[in-house]
Amino acid sequence: MPKVIDLLRQGRYDELWQKCCGYLRLDIESFMSIQHRLMLEQIKLLDRSPLGQKIFQGQHPRSVDEFRQIVPLTTYEEYCPELPEKIEERLPAKPARWVHTSGRSGEYSCKWVPLTSEFVSELGSVICGIGLISGAREWGDTAPIIENPDIIYTVAPRPYISGELAKILLDEMPSRYYPSLEESEEMPFEERIKAGFSKALDNGLDYFFGLSLVLSIVGDQFRESAVKIDFRQLLGRPRAFWRVARGVLKARLARRRILPSDLWQVKGIITSGLDSSVYREKIKSLWGRYPLDIYACTEGSVIATQTWDYGSMTFIPHLNFLEFIPEKEYLKWQLDKRYQPRTVLLNEVQSGENYEIVISNFHGGALVRYRVGDMIRITALRNENLGIEIPQMLFARRADDLLDFVVIRLTEKKIWEAIEKTGIPYRDWVAFKRTGEPVLQILMELNEGSGLSEKRVEMAIYEQIIRSEIDDYTTSRAHDDLTNMIKFRVKVTLLPSGAFASYVSARQIEGADLAHLKPPHINPPQKILERLLASAGISIAKEEEPQVA
Repeated sequence: MPKVIDLLRQGRYDELWQKCCGYLRLDIESFMSIQHRLMLEQIKLLDRSPLGQKIFQGQHPRSVDEFRQIVPLTTYEEYCPELPEKIEERLPAKPARWVHTSGRSGEYSCKWVPLTSEFVSELGSVICGIGLISGAREWGDTAPIIENPDIIYTVAPRPYISGELAKILLDEMPSRYYPSLEESEEMPFEERIKAGFSKALDNGLDYFFGLSLVLSIVGDQFRESAVKIDFRQLLGRPRAFWRVARGVLKARLARRRILPSDLWQVKGIITSGLDSSVYREKIKSLWGRYPLDIYACTEGSVIATQTWDYGSMTFIPHLNFLEFIPEKEYLKWQLDKRYQPRTVLLNEVQSGENYEIVISNFHGGALVRYRVGDMIRITALRNENLGIEIPQMLFARRADDLLDFVVIRLTEKKIWEAIEKTGIPYRDWVAFKRTGEPVLQILMELNEGSGLSEKRVEMAIYEQIIRSEIDDYTTSRAHDDLTNMIKFRVKVTLLPSGAFASYVSARQIEGADLAHLKPPHINPPQKILERLLASAGISIAKEEEPQVA
């Protein structure tokens, strides 16, 4: 089968789109047919492997229905010691690569997951397709397609899945990363970002793949530093000099500060993670286009992607078998961990409902009926505007990050959006529910010189949270009843300047894994709270320990 670059060079654009994005033209029956066919192939591979037999508990399912009835849902614990110790001879197929994620602090130092060569091949086409979609206006649009695109590299290096995705793209479609993959993997994160954008001033920028937060921060820095540009520093870099000069002129003619969109006309922005939706509009205003959000994880690689309407996401059929635990079933399991939640398939989901996602890797992968730990929301059973006949989804939350205040139910995303909407300049924050009280406790570090009081910050965040709750109800009476019933409050403790930076530095000195450098936004463990509060001269005894809802 020809590679993406071969189809591109030969001008075979219809085949290129079909190879990389053909799933967007499936109806739900065809989608499920692919799912069942590949799952039957995977069952045979699992049945012949020691790991598969362990997961199957000695039974031999002969159909997908039998598989779902016989095989229990799994977590990473069921794959020990095979995956943590990389015991390849016990796996369904020989891995071509290993990737890891850190998971939750205190559970595993890291979670290793194998990728087979067949899985990598299929994943390569999917990644190239996402690149096509990120710059497209419609199916088949070839305008943004170029050879050797210039890409800013801002993701975690290999063996993290994001770094591996970058390498897989490079194998399928030659590209220029700034910095190169080899350079990036030897650089600290902030140094990598600085070097990447410096190179982009000289060479240009076609695509961005990484964190939305990076785009937001870089855009703000450009606006803040525009009046301080010293063109003498660019005299030895003529291409950078003229790029910046044109950008400054464009901004002055528009009577505003310089924006990244004045310097680069990016063809596509690809992001993943909770912050994508939080910074969506800000990125559009700074960079001139919306980020294309994908839903990905280490255990399943890419599971779903937005399309050129930048709305809900479409599932990908040929990388993982997809099952969904209805939220009601998930809540039953929360009350009784011995309960085995019922799952439904994609052709059985309901619009407007939340589901915990469950995956089984195809193409010889190791994970079987694996609970990723994410809650997604089915927004519609099809994309009416684009004629996509597959149910649409959005990432809702981590399955365990819900802060429940009886009627008000807050996720990391909802709190983050409320903080952003206040317009308060901040460095970072963490939040938890105070034990036994309807109080959302937030520890926050503001930007230097903000001059805001804790009370003012509390009121601003509270107002934004309540405003979002009003939007969820049809009348203000519902809002009044809600607040009167639970007496919900927001309590903010302001941390001194540098509190989060000091925490990260301390974790680096301790040799912490990349994913454990920053504290989690929701329900940080007590040790993390102690460190952050100590910077403000507050002992943990004065604050409540976080309560997991």
